[in-house]
Amino acid sequence: MLSSRLVLISAVAIAILATVFAISSSFSIYSSNITYDDSKKSVSGSGNNDRTKIATINTPHGVYQTTGDILDPTSQVIDDRNKIVIDPMKYLRTFNYGRVSTLPNGTILREFTLIASDNKVMEISPGMFYNVWTFNGTVPGPTIRATEGDLVRINFINNGSKPHSLHTHGIHPADMDGSLDMVGPHGGRFVYEFYAKPFGVFPYHCHMQPLEEHISHGLYGVYIVDPKKPRPIADEMVMMMNGYDTDNDKENNFYTVNGIPYYYMHHPIQIQKDKLIRVYLVNMLEFDPINNFHLHANMYQLYRSGTSLTPSEYTDMVTMSQGERGILEFTYNYIGNYMFHAHKTEFAEKGWMGLFLVKGKSELDKIFDDGSNNNFAQRNLVTTTTQETLPGGKGDSGRY
Repeated sequence: MLSSRLVLISAVAIAILATVFAISSSFSIYSSNITYDDSKKSVSGSGNNDRTKIATINTPHGVYQTTGDILDPTSQVIDDRNKIVIDPMKYLRTFNYGRVSTLPNGTILREFTLIASDNKVMEISPGMFYNVWTFNGTVPGPTIRATEGDLVRINFINNGSKPHSLHTHGIHPADMDGSLDMVGPHGGRFVYEFYAKPFGVFPYHCHMQPLEEHISHGLYGVYIVDPKKPRPIADEMVMMMNGYDTDNDKENNFYTVNGIPYYYMHHPIQIQKDKLIRVYLVNMLEFDPINNFHLHANMYQLYRSGTSLTPSEYTDMVTMSQGERGILEFTYNYIGNYMFHAHKTEFAEKGWMGLFLVKGKSELDKIFDDGSNNNFAQRNLVTTTTQETLPGGKGDSGRY
């Protein structure tokens, strides 16, 4: 009996040692060297705690430098930026109004190009690479925008290795729905055309099976339809709630708003005191049944789906299932840093949290006061974010 117990204990010990060795071996793929940049030392104190840590990470996909706290696209060299899944600060306030023309009957025509790709290994967090599937090279894809009654024409190109499609929420004919007919891989094309209606905020996404695979890997974006009578001028921004299942167990390892975990904690979104903020919020999180948005020290008017000009409720907390969305409007009356995050602790602690930095009157006043941040002033123009240039005829429209 004693010998049997000894054998059992020995077997368990060997198994534990083997597991520890396997884990340590897996981490050895990524080696790092940490240095400090004293030129960026905080003026608030002294000592190592105030020095900027720079970690050099050697990965199978190349050598990268990071603070170790956040993936920062703005600090990457140009060659590395295309390996990063998104620039969250750029995505936040970038709206694509398409290539605009007027039809003989007076209807505004907006033409967009969306290019689906798959099997692209990109960085989603410092040293963490994931096989993302993208529209126009990013997760989320570009935010496309029209006005109610416009004719929307989307030139869809499938540069991936799998069948893909484009399904936009809203009202359109059956053959424009993208849910039953696939677009073939390796250059397949289809033109989706429909009138923009009703006004509101909607997701778009691939609708090929298995659907959870196509969405969880990143094939989604935001589609905004403005009412004919513009909403009041505001500082407008898009927030897409999403996540990443990096070990393919159908449970998310990272949660984000706008593609990179914790980004807005380290790069607070600057807004102005007493100015109206309008957030177009969409949830496309796969595998988890709900997601939510909590705003600290404030309340917002919530317009469910954005399909009404009358708010649904006045709250600081909204919970959404996949595909749900809304418009949030609020104003901060006091300066300072204010947190926003998922009010699901797991999501917040795995990356879904950020900060608004509220400032008083400053050099930013001109941006708001002259109306140049009012997107309605630009809605009939070909903007700098248009994506109709296709270099080399290969359908590579760039990242935005």
